[in-house]
Amino acid sequence: MSLVAMTIAAQNTGSEAAAHEAAAAEPAASRRRSRWLRPALGLVLPVVLAAAWEFIVRMGWATGRLAPPPSVIFATFVDLARTGELQRHTLVTLGRVAAGFGIGVTAATFIGAAAGYSPLVRRLIDPSIQGLRAIPSIAWVPLFILWLGIFEASKVTLIAVGVFFPVYLGLMGAIQSVDRKLVEVGRAFRLTDVAMVRRILLPAVLPAYVISLRSGLGLIVLAAAPFLRWEDVVRQD
Repeated sequence: MSLVAMTIAAQNTGSEAAAHEAAAAEPAASRRRSRWLRPALGLVLPVVLAAAWEFIVRMGWATGRLAPPPSVIFATFVDLARTGELQRHTLVTLGRVAAGFGIGVTAATFIGAAAGYSPLVRRLIDPSIQGLRAIPSIAWVPLFILWLGIFEASKVTLIAVGVFFPVYLGLMGAIQSVDRKLVEVGRAFRLTDVAMVRRILLPAVLPAYVISLRSGLGLIVLAAAPFLRWEDVVRQD
């Protein structure tokens, strides 16, 4: 092979390698763009609606008394942050939510795990818990106010109750839905109860348990809403 032919072959090989690198870089760049573009698309509708409502209020077509425009909301946030009231109330709310969420999740985890693992425990406590679950959160408010007062204890307890039921049901259902063949394999290897939970039940239950935690966290607002309305009534009195 002559020197010219070898040079041409080397150039062709280099161009093919560069083309392959460019083709491999294009999907990576498109993935990066899509990773940022997908969340941005979810913001289009809220931003358009907020801008439209701002325009309607500024044009005088609506008063904005019941639903303030975004500019008024932003100005109120700035004023509250300047006085320090926003930070203070935010910390109080976060502490209340964290305490109620922690208490509810802890109780639901232990009781749900016991009910899902033991048929006897499930027959003893599940009917009562299912009956209590049917009670709406607003019906608990008068009882908690009578028992615990209007202050933090009743609010934290109501949040804990609202978080308890979805986590309990999710964990118990996840344990019951574990493939029985896996349990039989664990028993065939003579695993202890602790080893059975650690090696078989925990990996199988963990995804459903995380989903139940998310559901419980989303229900915190519904659980705390009755107390917010009650505080407004107390302030007016």
